[in-house]
Amino acid sequence: MSHTFFEQIWIARYVIMNGVGVTVSISLLAILAGSLLGVFVGLALVYGGTVLRLTVRAYTDIIRGTPVLVLVLASYYVSSAVGLNLGPFSAGVLALAIFCSSHVGEIVRGALQAIPKGQTEAAKAIGLTFSQTFTSVLWPQAMRQCLPAWVNTAAEMVKASTLLSVIGVAELLLRTQEIISRNFMSLQFYFLAGALYFIVNFGIERFGKYVERKTALPS
Repeated sequence: MSHTFFEQIWIARYVIMNGVGVTVSISLLAILAGSLLGVFVGLALVYGGTVLRLTVRAYTDIIRGTPVLVLVLASYYVSSAVGLNLGPFSAGVLALAIFCSSHVGEIVRGALQAIPKGQTEAAKAIGLTFSQTFTSVLWPQAMRQCLPAWVNTAAEMVKASTLLSVIGVAELLLRTQEIISRNFMSLQFYFLAGALYFIVNFGIERFGKYVERKTALPS
């Protein structure tokens, strides 16, 4: 049986690699776009005016309280209804990026609020603009606090990418199901898929640790 299993892996190697590639691509795009949007969400929650802050707070609470599957289906079907005509890949990235942004926004908010206000006041006193204060004073400190939670959010995006199979995105889970439909080796190939997802998330965790070491303050 083990010999047959490895034969089936060899036969399906390109399908598996394609599934892994799609999963990594979607996750990477969603994490990058969601993190960038999440920084602006966090800034709005902390430094925005009343209207902006309340609007962004409503956005964050609604998105965080909505199941990812609902966001995926809405991004695909609602976008088509309003004339955007997003393909499954683009709709999936959009859904995951929106979900990611709400979580990153809360992470950034918490990190920024943990920084003593005296540092912002000191930056104003020496004539720094808000953008200079953010890039030179606030963000370097906030980023160190954000990293552990950001790594967890990034790993969640990889796991959430499995939901995109419902709209026809040929990511790893869907490719695995296609392989199983031909050879009926459910347990073996689901285990293989789980191992591949673990490898991707382990790589994210290692990258987070690397960045954390590089940005750590000297003791």
